[in-house]
Amino acid sequence: MITQVFQRVRSAIAASSFLRFLVSGGLNTAITYLIYLLLLQSFGYRIAYSAAYAFGIVFAYLINRIFVFRTHAGLRSMLLFPLVYVAQYLSSMAVLWTWIERLHLPARLGPLVVVAITVPLTYLLSRFVFTRKKALLP
Repeated sequence: MITQVFQRVRSAIAASSFLRFLVSGGLNTAITYLIYLLLLQSFGYRIAYSAAYAFGIVFAYLINRIFVFRTHAGLRSMLLFPLVYVAQYLSSMAVLWTWIERLHLPARLGPLVVVAITVPLTYLLSRFVFTRKKALLP
């Protein structure tokens, strides 16, 4: 029973770039969130978030190329991928600033809210970057 469930989940992940994106994004989020929390002990939230975010871009590029989209669109993906994350960074900082400065909610939880809001946009832009046919829908 458990083996069958595991195999169905594994098959679903293998068949769907969006599910692979969610899995890899979850891993990336966990790693960058831990980095953020560690840096938050010594720096303000802007510096902590920015440093963790920079690490996350490099990690995301590699995992999207190898695991999620299983392709490399050559120089195009290398040049465009950082732009996806510049756009996400700007929108993320706006959400984080609103969360902390305007709503006065805990800085520790801010990045989790940011991820929930920006995942769909990031997936569509990443898919555009890594696919040659520029298909945006799964």
